[in-house]
Amino acid sequence: MKTLNLSLILPFVLAVIIFPACSKNVESPASTLESPNILLIIADDLGKDALSGFSEGLLKPATPNLDAIRTSGLTFSNLWVNPTCTPTRAAIMTGKYGYRTQVKGAGDILAGSEITLQQYLRDQTNGEYASALIGKWHLSGNDPTVNPESFGIDYYAGLIRGAVDNYYRWQLSESGATSLQTTYITEKLTDLSIDWVNQQNQPWFLWLAYNAPHTPFHVPPAQTHTQGNLPEFTTGMDPLPYYLAAIESMDYQIGRLLNNIPDAEKDNLIVIFVGDNGTPNQVAQSPYSSATVKNTLYQGGVNTPMFISGTGVLRTGVDDNLITGTDLFATIAEIAGINTPEVYDSKSFKSLFAQTATIRDYQYTEMDDGSGDQWAIRNETYKLIMNDNGNSELYNLRKDPYEQEDLLKTTLSTTVSGAKAALEAELRNIRQ
Repeated sequence: MKTLNLSLILPFVLAVIIFPACSKNVESPASTLESPNILLIIADDLGKDALSGFSEGLLKPATPNLDAIRTSGLTFSNLWVNPTCTPTRAAIMTGKYGYRTQVKGAGDILAGSEITLQQYLRDQTNGEYASALIGKWHLSGNDPTVNPESFGIDYYAGLIRGAVDNYYRWQLSESGATSLQTTYITEKLTDLSIDWVNQQNQPWFLWLAYNAPHTPFHVPPAQTHTQGNLPEFTTGMDPLPYYLAAIESMDYQIGRLLNNIPDAEKDNLIVIFVGDNGTPNQVAQSPYSSATVKNTLYQGGVNTPMFISGTGVLRTGVDDNLITGTDLFATIAEIAGINTPEVYDSKSFKSLFAQTATIRDYQYTEMDDGSGDQWAIRNETYKLIMNDNGNSELYNLRKDPYEQEDLLKTTLSTTVSGAKAALEAELRNIRQ
């Protein structure tokens, strides 16, 4: 399997040698680096149990390129996104919680009046950055006439809908037109990304949204995975090898993209990789269950992988800050040179690339599953889940990280009662 070019890794390693990982006296590299290229890769339906670098899950895919990104930079262990894809994408795109944009469930529509991250970068940098969004959109329902370029994005090509029916036969939307494609979609989205990057003559921000490893379960091109000679998937078969194969195929294409970025641009590149929500219930692995992953506010649904490496990322290892999907808005903006560390519901965590700090005391996420609103909030220790019917659950994540014991079914100590009250107060404060 193709692996990441060492020319991408070596600058990161040298930077770590020169600048100690946990030093609080390191000057932020933003003051010395010219506008870096920014690559945001979003995987669809990818939880911590499905990637190396996390204790959750027993069976892991072979992902040498993602492993290289992870080990040469930072792993964020406490990222919270939304439990379904559309709200997570809207939160990153706008820097706002879903109750503000009314994008709270899969298929909800983002209003054209919202200022997107791409538009914000254009406005705040006087057009310094070229932007592209390639891949899954899913912010306008299934309307095939939508052109995401109307949201302030310079170039869009990809999938308007939430999923494809067939990875080898699907509709590509590009510049307002659609066409039938028979190239494996993960490969085609990578081809489009390579072509766009190689056309740029200014700093760029590429949002690459793979639909992999979202269903349907299928057999990727043989040379791109290590799961063996898989037969065509049919109902009743074990879906996990097919799910892992789709992840491996995505990793293969990530390596191909990185190896096709010109060296000069790669030397000034920051890569952010994130899962948009937890693993689907059909392929959930212990300690998660089918009832605590995607489509739920439990950790398996909202606590997903995030790796960041590249120019200016001087620390390595695991950072356990409480980060939300909204925070990518302000962080990417600050990477691009916009000195506004807090925008809307977004707090930049760019400072963590060079030094330890505390970004948030509380973390928030939400969902609307069609039957009503639900919210979750946590601090370093406790997590509260509530819904609009008044039902609540409370967990001590330090002692019970996989939410096995609802403390509200026990007699609460004074300490726990106080923690619950503080979480409820902060929830009101966030949603006021």
